[in-house]
Amino acid sequence: MKRACIECGEPFIGRSDKKFCSDQCRTSYYNRENADTTNYMRNVNRILRRNRKILSELNPNGKSMTNKARLQDLGFNFNFYTNVYKTKSGKIYYFCYEHGYLPVEDNQFALVIREDYVG
Repeated sequence: MKRACIECGEPFIGRSDKKFCSDQCRTSYYNRENADTTNYMRNVNRILRRNRKILSELNPNGKSMTNKARLQDLGFNFNFYTNVYKTKSGKIYYFCYEHGYLPVEDNQFALVIREDYVG
């Protein structure tokens, strides 16, 4: 039975559940399906990756301190984070994936890594 490839439309012969004529068409189709679909999403993901990279570089050992000016100089954007964690004592940590920061007094920030982030 001949069917058409869902990527390129070319006819092909194969198993009854086969959808693509080649690996190239299969890869192209799924790459397009899984790509960030809008400029907004691409920009948000870029900002989140940059924020995570900055936190990672400033906190190689898992706990450290920095100040707001240093974060801003490196291009950190405080409006973008992946999640928030509130402790029982009311402290609010902001995370970019597993790297987080806690605002403390005088524009200082405690940097942490959440080890049990995925689990």
